[in-house]
Parts: sequence; structure tokens; C-alpha cells
Amino acid sequence: MEKVKRRATSKILIVDDHPAVREGLALRLCQQPDLTVCGEAGEVVEAIQKVEETKPDLAIIDLTLKNGHGLELIKRLKAHHPEIKILVWSMHPESLYAERVFHAGALGYVNKENATEEIITAIHKVLNGETYLSESAARYLPMALAGTTSSPMDKLSDRELETFELLGQGMNTQQIAGRLHLSPKTVETYRARIKEKLALDNGTELLQRAMQWVMEKK
Repeated sequence: MEKVKRRATSKILIVDDHPAVREGLALRLCQQPDLTVCGEAGEVVEAIQKVEETKPDLAIIDLTLKNGHGLELIKRLKAHHPEIKILVWSMHPESLYAERVFHAGALGYVNKENATEEIITAIHKVLNGETYLSESAARYLPMALAGTTSSPMDKLSDRELETFELLGQGMNTQQIAGRLHLSPKTVETYRARIKEKLALDNGTELLQRAMQWVMEKK
């Protein structure tokens, strides 16, 4: 009697700073016969450790993490584990981050506001080596890559944008330095560059602009 071959399962690592979100997504993925969750992490160092331990086929990464930022994690993973495919699953708008995550090495971007069925579709596409974009990201990304977008935020580097976001969350220079594993002097340099690029006169205007931007995203 010929043996029936079992379909190989793909190992998925979930990286998100909210345990309840990780648990909910893990339960959803475990319902798929060809997917298995091999690990979970809430911050950059833990995620890298889990990658070393579990060797996932795909990492689902949120951009907001406990210590560090998802963009930095993507870059580090692609530098040291280029074989791992990466899908971003985040509350941040695609118009701001889609271009950045694709340049960093991710193959897909799904907004958390979309239905959970979409992330299943995205996972299978990315595992096959294809890119995945939501409808809104698919409209925006070609313009961003062509340089025809006009958002002031596009002027900021990845690190400057991370710094700007944390300023808007109420963090000071020391806290941002600890969060991003940078020196306070480096953070101050980023603050100065942000003020110049956004044409802001002083630190008060910078803080007000950052807080307003964070509020608008919610």
C-alpha cells in the first residue's frame, strides 16, 4: 500500500510587543494545516534569539516593539539570515512605512486593521517568494519608489523617523537612546536633522509636531 505523503509545514515566528496579539494570531495560524508557529517574541534581541533557536521559514514582524524598532530588526535579520522571509503586520499606515520595509528586505506589508484572512493570504504569497501589498499600499508604493510623493516624513531617514515617533510618544533623549540602543549624542543629532528637514525652529515645535503626528495616526 502506497504511503500518503504529508504536506510539509512552514515554521512561523511572530514578533509583536503585545502578548495577547501574538496569542490571537498564533491561534489563527495553527488552524492552517501547512503552518506552524515555532516561536514568539516581543522585542528585537529576543526575536534574534528565537530565530537562532527555531530557524523559521517566515517572520511576521510588527514595527513597534518593546526595545528597538521593527525596521532595525528586519535589517539585522536580512543581514545575518537572508534565507528568512519577512512579512510586516502593523498598525502603522502603509503610506508611511511600506517603501521603507521593502527597502529593508521584507516581502509583504499587512495593516492590522484589515481582516485576518488577508494575513493568511499574505503569508502564503511571501512563503512562495512573492511580494504582498494591500490595495492602498499597492497604489502608494509605485509613486513612492518613483519619488512622486510629497509627504514631509519621506525626507526623514529610518532612524530619524523612529526618533520622531518616540518623541511623539513622550520620550526624552535618554529614553529614546535606551529604546533604540543609541548614545544620547546620536539621538540629539537625529533631533537636529529632523528640525532642519521639517523646517522647525526649535525643540518645542519639534515636540508639538511629533505629538500631533502620533495622534493623527491613531
